[in-house]
Amino acid sequence: MITQLSGTLVEASPSAAVLDVGGVGFDIGISGTTAASLPALGQACRLYTRLQVREDALTLFGFTSKEERTMFDRLVAVSGVGPRLALAVLSKFTVGQLYTVVMAEDDKGMATVPGVGKKTAQRLILELKSVFAKDHGLLAADVPAAGQLPLGAGPAPSALDDARAALLSMGFTPQETDLALDGLDGAQRVEELLAAALKRLGMDA
Repeated sequence: MITQLSGTLVEASPSAAVLDVGGVGFDIGISGTTAASLPALGQACRLYTRLQVREDALTLFGFTSKEERTMFDRLVAVSGVGPRLALAVLSKFTVGQLYTVVMAEDDKGMATVPGVGKKTAQRLILELKSVFAKDHGLLAADVPAAGQLPLGAGPAPSALDDARAALLSMGFTPQETDLALDGLDGAQRVEELLAAALKRLGMDA
């Protein structure tokens, strides 16, 4: 299994990159998020990778962070979701944003991804939410301070802290996050708090 490649970036587009590794060029499928993080052509580049093996092809997919690669793994594990659709989702949302969309059960937001209809959006949210409830690492990776907090644990005083961490991982400033959560009931579930906060921030679909 090829899990990482380091070399010189020789070609790049919104959906693919070519790395020269010791004179061998590797064509790697990427998300828009990874594309935006690539260095200039001719510069050193490292990508965390996943190799897809089929009877007629070997296909590499690359990511600038381990967290995005992990989210890619979670997406392709969902029935009916292939690597290309997973990359489309990761091109639309960062890891933190996708986490927030799933926990807020925002199927309309999920359906804004090209190729994702309403039913697929609902299935993605249903399956990913159950995975996230057991795997807190993705949020912890975006916001290290949240790593000690139990997510999706139901009504608890820590729910506001979990929601705040999710909003920060999505890119909102501490000031925006505090305003969005101001006055909300800390006894609510994390996903309910996120949905209310996103509505205040004008991101409800």
